[in-house]
Amino acid sequence: MISTQKLLNCLNEIKEITKLDLALFHDNGKVAAATMSVDARLESIVSEFASSEAEQQTYMDYLFYKVNIENDMEYILVTEGVVENSFVIGQMAVCQIRNLILSKAETYDRNNFIQNVLLGNLLTVDLYGRAKRLHIEAKPRVTYVIDTGNKSTDMVMELVKNLSDLKAGDFVTSVDEHSVVLVKDVSYIEEDDMDEELEGIAVSLVDNLHMEAMVKVRVGYGNVVTQIPDMAQSYQEAKMALEVGKVFYASMDTISYGKLGIGRLIYQLPMSLCDMFIKEVFGDTIPDILEDEEAMSTINKFFENNLNISETARQLYVHRNTLVYRLERIEKAIGLDIRSFDDAMTFRIAIMVLAHMKATRN
Repeated sequence: MISTQKLLNCLNEIKEITKLDLALFHDNGKVAAATMSVDARLESIVSEFASSEAEQQTYMDYLFYKVNIENDMEYILVTEGVVENSFVIGQMAVCQIRNLILSKAETYDRNNFIQNVLLGNLLTVDLYGRAKRLHIEAKPRVTYVIDTGNKSTDMVMELVKNLSDLKAGDFVTSVDEHSVVLVKDVSYIEEDDMDEELEGIAVSLVDNLHMEAMVKVRVGYGNVVTQIPDMAQSYQEAKMALEVGKVFYASMDTISYGKLGIGRLIYQLPMSLCDMFIKEVFGDTIPDILEDEEAMSTINKFFENNLNISETARQLYVHRNTLVYRLERIEKAIGLDIRSFDDAMTFRIAIMVLAHMKATRN
């Protein structure tokens, strides 16, 4: 339903142009919005007019008009005062109000349609029919899911609408209380630039929301899809990107489904398989050294430098022999020599599996 404020704004604009006072009534004679004072007598006359067969009516200095939407009476418009072409002005005002209502209704319908598409609630035959009626064309699109944390989705949604340079083929909606969804038309992006541009949009969302409203968000996005039904797939991918990113890439504010790598694979492993793998690697007891911040920092830096001892020692500001000693101590604790590629890979996967098990059981 259209808000009272929008109706009043419309009436004020018409009054400013025509110099006529106006009032909009519900069919029961109650005022919806008005630029003039309304008494019980006028409400009574409006109520009688609503139940009559007439489409227009005159009473003293008042002109009455029915505002019909698809053959159903939505409102009654009353103008007060007599100016040249008063009757024509009233009819034009009715058209303006009708178009405003229809525009609002279409916006609501489009938003509702996109929500149902994302959730996969529509049959394909119904989906294409509704898309045609709402003038929604098949275009290359990507779905972004913005995790709002504990912030109001309504507030974030309005910010996204204002900050994300929306185009005609874009949609901003929400399907739950913790996230905002941006369905972005990317037909203007060259194929060679697609990955970089998609990441740029995600980074822009994070940065703009933080700078303009001090809202801290995380953004996940799916793959490009070209058909309207496939938007549901892109949405699910974006959600998985956020979920997997929260477990394995917690330091990243933006994450693409297409770049989840081995994390996506591990995230889908059943707990029984995870337990079996961890026992194969560490036995019955998880090494205490995995809780040692210095040891894990050393391991992560070693991995970042592709198992290069000299470069890792330089970045840690320690002597090469000191680093070798640390790595030997780690080897004794975990039973793996992470200086070798195979053991390093096994350990890296084991750490990710442990993170997945912890997140699932919590």
